[in-house]
Amino acid sequence: MMGGLGGGSGRRRRFLPTADINVTSLVDVAFVLLIIFMITAPMMQGGVAIELPKAEARPITPREGIIVTVDRNGRIFVDQTLVSYADFRAAFRAIVARRRTSDVYLRGDRRAAYGDVLRVMAAMRAAGVQNINMTTEDEEIRR
Repeated sequence: MMGGLGGGSGRRRRFLPTADINVTSLVDVAFVLLIIFMITAPMMQGGVAIELPKAEARPITPREGIIVTVDRNGRIFVDQTLVSYADFRAAFRAIVARRRTSDVYLRGDRRAAYGDVLRVMAAMRAAGVQNINMTTEDEEIRR
């Protein structure tokens, strides 16, 4: 009778492990992550979408500090958080004190009512802010 199941010579075959790395799944995962980052990267750019007024003066670009935005509908944003005017007046002094910064930037949409922007500026002054930086876009000089 023959020994073993294979019916052959009686020797067992040994399968040796291979040292090759299967990179196909690694490349698939890398491409999926790349696609996810490509789709979400434009959404990560912060800020409230407004059209700044144009001026001949050198524009100020916001650095470190508090950015207050008034959009075309008169809504107020502190950095990117929507707040009501009453909450803004009540909390802005505490926000400035907590952040320990003197850099405050006011961004007003060019289509916003002048009174809305002025009302926010007055509330900032009432909170003790002395230097309010107004941000604009650079205007091309027409000749």
